[in-house]
Amino acid sequence: MNSPSTIEDTVCDVLVIGGGGAGMAAALEAAAHARRVVLLEKNSALGGSTAWSVGSISATCTPHQLERGVVDHPDAHFEDLEVLAGSNRNRDNRELRRILVDNTTALMRWLESFGLVFTGPNEEPPHRLPRMHNVLPNSRAFPHALGRACRAAGVDIRLNTEAKELLVEQGRVVGALTRSHDGQLTRAKVAGAVVLAGGDFSANEAMRIEFAGPKAAHLEAVNATATGGAIALALALGAQVLNGDIIRGPTMRFIPPSRTSLVRRLPPNRAVAKLVRWSLENLPAAIQRPVAMGFLTTALGPSPALFKAGAILVNADGERFCDELDDPSAAVPADPGRLAYIVMDAEVAAGFQAWPDYISTAPGVAYAYLDDYRRSRKDIFHQASTIPALAASMGVPADNLTQALGSTATRKASSLPSLQKAPFVALGPVKSYVVFTDGGLNVNTELKVLHRNGEIISGLFAAGSTGQGGLLLEGHGHHLGWAFISGRIAGRNAALSTRG
Repeated sequence: MNSPSTIEDTVCDVLVIGGGGAGMAAALEAAAHARRVVLLEKNSALGGSTAWSVGSISATCTPHQLERGVVDHPDAHFEDLEVLAGSNRNRDNRELRRILVDNTTALMRWLESFGLVFTGPNEEPPHRLPRMHNVLPNSRAFPHALGRACRAAGVDIRLNTEAKELLVEQGRVVGALTRSHDGQLTRAKVAGAVVLAGGDFSANEAMRIEFAGPKAAHLEAVNATATGGAIALALALGAQVLNGDIIRGPTMRFIPPSRTSLVRRLPPNRAVAKLVRWSLENLPAAIQRPVAMGFLTTALGPSPALFKAGAILVNADGERFCDELDDPSAAVPADPGRLAYIVMDAEVAAGFQAWPDYISTAPGVAYAYLDDYRRSRKDIFHQASTIPALAASMGVPADNLTQALGSTATRKASSLPSLQKAPFVALGPVKSYVVFTDGGLNVNTELKVLHRNGEIISGLFAAGSTGQGGLLLEGHGHHLGWAFISGRIAGRNAALSTRG
């Protein structure tokens, strides 16, 4: 066995740093151009934040839309993204937005060519038409299918291996110094180029503070390994982060399932996905929705509409600790227990049983309602005919919960009545997370990384959240879309890149 002080050399045409959606797409595209590709992933498995996602992609002109008679166009998608960007619209990179919307149709065909199965399209206002497509049975299908395709294409996948430093010769990036978990150092040299696809910096407290300020400190990330390492590699060479202050968080999420069920142990392959889609299309809702929800692996976010309808938020002591119509997601991590429960009575609960009033988005079924949580998330669903019984189920003091439900405190937006009608329902715990950061390296339309002086850093490309380039990705399905689309473009251009 080599000692940690020994440095080995390896040579390839394209080096991809990061094994999430963007990295796998880049590796596949480079391999399709008959290039020798090495793919580094610091974790023990492929997937990155892609595997933690809900698994939705917003796309236009897809066979799924056409089957339902939906006539859509990328121009309409482009305009709707302007609406979604809201007050930040003038900070958006419209050139990259154009690339995103113009490539979603081809992206869906490309993903399906690897055996991936989708359901949809589903509505998501303010999109004017249904565009949200959900992968089946869950987001783990992406690394399962694309990882297998990478191996079949001859990509040299090196897990548990992290890039520590980019190698530069005569002003061009020519590879990276890498370190495996057992301490082995390797100089990975490239004949073509390097693609950075290591995700965002949502789990890096120092980077969050640097780009977004002290308010971003002490927040837990959904993906604890999204530490911004690939971004840091480029910053060391003079690159620049755009929109680093835009952080999707703190955002409340139900804690993920605590146990791995038999259903979730099934491989997320095409056969399982087709079975789930068949059940969604042919079985009664009471059967097919639990089937789809049974594959749930990620943390889902409660809709703010719950609080507008009258639900309250209580902490681990059963006390109401914030104004739910103000900024409850920020209040949760500030509370000593850092977790909370959403509590409602029968009247409020009755309003969240069908579209458009949903509890959360969800893989497979697009939107999950109260009955979905009752059937499929028994670990976080509490219901009782009395407040003391509800408190016992939640594990909080009954007196505190009784006082919280009887409160008629003035809210920011309105005075809502106290919650008195049985049965009473609580969902939780919920915690506040950083879901992702929107700050990514400045790149041009070829996904080449730019120095802060505006010049190209030769031999270096970036994709996905690492190479977001100021692009705003509001709404569901755009981060995944950008990951795959930008990964393909970066991988293709890196494959065609030569020294000189």
